Amino acid sequence: MDFFREDIATTSAILHGLIVSSVLLPSAIVSVFAGSFADAVGRPRAVTIGFCVSGLGAAIEAGSIHIAMFIVGRIIIGIGIGLYLSTVVVYICELAPPAKRGVLTTMVQLFAAIGILTGYFICYGTVYISSSLSWRLPLAIQSFLAFLFAAVCVRLPQSPRWLTLCGRHDESRLLWIRLGVSLDGEGAEVSDEVISDQREDSESKKDGQPSVPPAVVLQTPDNTQFEDSTSVLSHSIIRAFRKDVRSRTALAVYYLGMQQLCGIDSILYYAPIIFQQAGITSQKSSFIASGVTAIVIVAVTIPATLKADSWSRRMQTILGGCLISGCLFLIGILYASGAVHRTSGAARWVVIVTIYAYVISFCVTWGINYKSYPSEIQPPATRATATSLAQSANWVNR
Repeated sequence: MDFFREDIATTSAILHGLIVSSVLLPSAIVSVFAGSFADAVGRPRAVTIGFCVSGLGAAIEAGSIHIAMFIVGRIIIGIGIGLYLSTVVVYICELAPPAKRGVLTTMVQLFAAIGILTGYFICYGTVYISSSLSWRLPLAIQSFLAFLFAAVCVRLPQSPRWLTLCGRHDESRLLWIRLGVSLDGEGAEVSDEVISDQREDSESKKDGQPSVPPAVVLQTPDNTQFEDSTSVLSHSIIRAFRKDVRSRTALAVYYLGMQQLCGIDSILYYAPIIFQQAGITSQKSSFIASGVTAIVIVAVTIPATLKADSWSRRMQTILGGCLISGCLFLIGILYASGAVHRTSGAARWVVIVTIYAYVISFCVTWGINYKSYPSEIQPPATRATATSLAQSANWVNR
């Protein structure tokens, strides 16, 4: 944006990379500890704090008067995203009945896609404002929404499985009832899982490995107790790599790391350039690559989310990998062979169609599957920590 260059700085290639990485690096670092933090204070509190931090960062960005202030704002946003992103998935996973867990956890991906689409059209509309509001207004809206979500999260109940993990079984049972889940009747599946959670907690204590370690007990204004965060942080990370669970933790980290290494962000980021090389003008390529792609992502993610539990996670992983690698291989072959020309030939259109095929394949398989599976395979004592470590691997590979 021209006004951004005038108000902040001219965006060279190096500066552009610094601006992008100023969100990714803090998110990756904070994600390592986000699960342990959520174990210490509870899922809703961790999410609320994350949204508040993100809102503060966006507000600093919106009010920036020089590039250093802008980058500081992005760093703070990255810290907030690292705190809440993986915790949201864990919280939904722990609240959801088994029969609905896939649909509910993958809705995170659906709403992320809707957010990308909304953000694009907001920026597309504000770019024509003849003042610094052209770039400040989208950031101000982002800040407002983050604080709004934080206010909503304040009213959310604790995770009943987290309460079970902390040994507060009576509170957990009452909360299940409050959520409309009967542990004696139609909620038999949930009841079995809660009993399993309690059994794992008891076995850990017998082995001398309490699921939530003894620590300095802190008292909150609503009389809810939680342990000293430093003790919980160190214990949770160590616990995630104990012999009985290290394979699950490693699988979760591998899953989300590979999801990012498949190149989805690279394809989306460089799509305008690829379209230009295929002969589409700069203005058209920007809209097709950003706006239309965002619409396609939302359109295919909706049915994929609703059918998330209709086929196995294993099949989603295998099929998605085959489709994604096939699309990338075809695009690479066409460019390596010199078959793609700006003004003629069918190869350029094959590239464009293949890019959309790649995006669709990713969204209906790896995009939704990898949101739920890393959390589902974890025992209750390490679910938040292992999921946050996996999310960190995802951020590192961006």
